Amino acid sequence: MAILSLAYIAEAAAVSFLGYAVAITLYRLYFHPLAKFPGPKLAAITQYYEIYYDLVKTGQFIFEIERMHDVYGPIVRINPDELHVKDSDYYDEIYASGNRKRDKAETWVIMAGAPRSAFSTPEHDIHRMRRTALNPFFAKRSVVRLEPRITEKVKTLCRRLVEEMKTGNIVDLNAAYMALTVDVITEYCFGKSSDYLLMSDFNQEWKHGITAVLEGGAFRRAVPWLTVALQKLPVDYLLKLMPSMGSLINLQKDIKSQVESVVSGSTDDEKYESIFNALLDNPALPASEKSVQRLTDEGEIVVGGGSDTTARVLSNTTFYILYTPGVLERLREELRTAMPCASDVPTWTNLEKLPYLSAVVLEGIRISFGVTTRLPRLAHEALQYRQYTIPPRTIISSTSYFVSTDPDLFPDPHTFVPERWMRKDGPRLDKYLTSFSKGSRSCVGMNLAYAELFLTLAFVFRRFDLELYETPIEDVRFARDGFLAMPRVGSKGVRVLVKSGIA
Repeated sequence: MAILSLAYIAEAAAVSFLGYAVAITLYRLYFHPLAKFPGPKLAAITQYYEIYYDLVKTGQFIFEIERMHDVYGPIVRINPDELHVKDSDYYDEIYASGNRKRDKAETWVIMAGAPRSAFSTPEHDIHRMRRTALNPFFAKRSVVRLEPRITEKVKTLCRRLVEEMKTGNIVDLNAAYMALTVDVITEYCFGKSSDYLLMSDFNQEWKHGITAVLEGGAFRRAVPWLTVALQKLPVDYLLKLMPSMGSLINLQKDIKSQVESVVSGSTDDEKYESIFNALLDNPALPASEKSVQRLTDEGEIVVGGGSDTTARVLSNTTFYILYTPGVLERLREELRTAMPCASDVPTWTNLEKLPYLSAVVLEGIRISFGVTTRLPRLAHEALQYRQYTIPPRTIISSTSYFVSTDPDLFPDPHTFVPERWMRKDGPRLDKYLTSFSKGSRSCVGMNLAYAELFLTLAFVFRRFDLELYETPIEDVRFARDGFLAMPRVGSKGVRVLVKSGIA
């Protein structure tokens, strides 16, 4: 009897599950608020369509979205609850600014692993409060005040390149540039640099750790409960479980320790103009916004966002300068005019006035694409796209990659062409530079990134003769979505030999 009862329960459960699956399928295909929008039926039925392309096929859903648009048009239902628009002129409508409220989709909060940070905050008003507190530190005037510290870090990078030149070592530029950017942002956040530039390998472990975290975003969205469970494990156990993530986990520990010191007022450092000291002293923030965990989450995102993204643009831009005929010669000629002696120390303000360097920086940002994973929003009001009325609070997204490679705006979009930014005719291309996103949730560190890009490229290419080492373009080109534009699996990144210094 017991066996029959178990069989009956199993059969009932199977029938119930089948009935539920049929009901949810019918609802999503014919009665769901998004049922009228074009797109593949399977994507409308199940989230596993996206999971298959991102997990099984390793970061390929962005290219499947591109195929969907080719088949179904500029607006597509890409999963049961989300629309995607591929229209460069509609990007600003989705990622709106001012008083037009845009929430972040709750299902994407888990992706960054720091739910109390401004970046991960779903609600528009709470995000605005947190973002308003951060904005002054990344305003252009604040970055100009920070410039001497940035310049010192760039000089340290140059000293390391001299050392590598003398020994003939191959330089992993991805690691070297990431060491630079993380040293800058940690010093600015806490008044204490991570000093990765002083490590013999530029802390390769950190580079691999942060890349693994970025690539794991799709998995965290697919299995959020596992991410939550891992976050509850003691740090020492995590180190044993994932030893390759040692530098990243240790930096997280350091960030929490630094925040605890700031909150308790026990730091031994002199009162330093750092972000987290100032946040703690901000009278506009309630006490709940100054807790150790809240500020630790913010620190993790600011440090992570302020390191890998800019470093990746620096690496890609350096590659294309060396790879693309004519670019290096023209850039070096302009730099020699602005910096007659290789030891000259230019200011960011003066470097921004150099037309070709500016064009190189903008093209490097464009062709690096910024965040390639879509960043879904929910508008509080109904939106109109052509003949389609999009209901309020519908999850909707666009993708920077599609704007950056729009052939109507950027002919031959996968080729590095700085001159396109110097043309007087045609559309204003800066309007379509979406690598920092747009609107009220655009990248807070944009000015810091620009300062690092201008100063680093000017110093490196005025002072050194670099040669690419076994770096085919396939090791740089966007091949899979790992939050940022990742190259093919197995890529060793941008590697160079420092051949000589330049007088």
